[in-house]
Amino acid sequence: MTETVRMEKDSLGEIPVPADALYGAQTARAVANFPISGVRMPPPFIVALATIKRAAAEVHKDLGLLDPAVADAIAKAAQEIRDGKWHEQFVVDIFQAGAGTSTHMNANEVIANRAVELLGGQRGDYTRVSPNDQVNMAQSTNDVIPTSIRLSALSLLPGLLEALAGLVSALDEKAQAFDGILKSGRTHLQDAVPVRLGQEFGAYARAVENDAQRIAVAGEALKRLGIGGSAAGTGLNTHPEYHQRMVKRLSELTGLDLRSGGNLFELMQSQADVAHLSASLRTLALTLTRVCNDIRLMASGPRTGLAEIGLPAVQPGSSIMPGKVNPALAEMLNMVCFHVIGADACIAYCTQAGQLELNVMMPIMAVHLLFALTVMTNGVRAFTDRCVRGITADEEMCRYWLDRNVIIATALNPHIGYMRAAELVKESLATGRPVRELAVAKGYLTEEEVRRILHPRRMTEPGIPGQTEPAH
Repeated sequence: MTETVRMEKDSLGEIPVPADALYGAQTARAVANFPISGVRMPPPFIVALATIKRAAAEVHKDLGLLDPAVADAIAKAAQEIRDGKWHEQFVVDIFQAGAGTSTHMNANEVIANRAVELLGGQRGDYTRVSPNDQVNMAQSTNDVIPTSIRLSALSLLPGLLEALAGLVSALDEKAQAFDGILKSGRTHLQDAVPVRLGQEFGAYARAVENDAQRIAVAGEALKRLGIGGSAAGTGLNTHPEYHQRMVKRLSELTGLDLRSGGNLFELMQSQADVAHLSASLRTLALTLTRVCNDIRLMASGPRTGLAEIGLPAVQPGSSIMPGKVNPALAEMLNMVCFHVIGADACIAYCTQAGQLELNVMMPIMAVHLLFALTVMTNGVRAFTDRCVRGITADEEMCRYWLDRNVIIATALNPHIGYMRAAELVKESLATGRPVRELAVAKGYLTEEEVRRILHPRRMTEPGIPGQTEPAH
């Protein structure tokens, strides 16, 4: 069966377009040119594009540069896209010509054709509403696409920051619940001085909280807009008030405290703000990878590992080994983190690939940044709700390992010196006799002195055991 088409014309000539498509000739060419991944631009990016188009139509109407009826039709069509309609009409592959011109024209054509319909016309009748001259009035791919990246990323940031706040809260709850549980510290994966399980979880909470603050700071930089720079940052073909009016209207439409970027050339040449946010996500990914790895180590076993904590059993862990349960949520978040790190590497390469007045790698930067924000948000939420909140402590196993830890001899250093303490450790490991017993047997300390000095709780707080009182 032959698909019904309509013929459209662009600067290269005529091309068939599906008759029921809201997009037009340039989009159809892009579909034919770039059958690469089958993946299309994400919804937040499409919404951001539509937001810019609505704002531009309304600004130009107020400036008297666009017929009010046409402007209203464009604004209404753009709002429909913001509301989630017509997203299936955005058909250009994420791997496309540089800068995102194909996706940009996809938006211009969809909005133009929908506006034509709203005015009572037929799709493809651009005498009523032109994709280039009216929907794209005073705009260029070169200022619209970077602005869309900023707006779409900013739309996802609150969700991530909320998820991170939830994780921090859950870790803090565990830190408080586990504060009284003494355990063996470990450095280099070898026995170290005692710590409290709550101290470990409290440190995880602070690390995530610090990363969230870095992300929030990076997000603030995205509020600087270069819309109105037009093709090269000069503002060619734009009204003198267009830039400031666009910043104001976009602030109203998004609820964001947006501001002028100042130098529009810089905002077109440089994608450093995007790279900064991506790098802050990478830092979070590094932190969460470490936390997940620690949790997996502490939960290892349950009979042949550390088994100091227990994780919620969320699903069977093996297709062949009955009864096996794995740290599935921590493993999932590890994979999310590795993906985010890879996305940042791509964004970093793209950031330095800009040349002269433009960075043409923006489409794939947008895709990777938005996907990283999305999977990190969802991954953190799942890890928090289905893993962290259900973590339990095995106080008996923590005590078991601590009782066998000869590195508690570190607390003896101020009293008998490093070398004597090292001899006690060496002999204890060789004979199995406790450090406490050996210190008394060799006449280094009395039983009472050893009892006061080798007090595990006091070793987890500032001070010199046996000489100073614990802080609390």
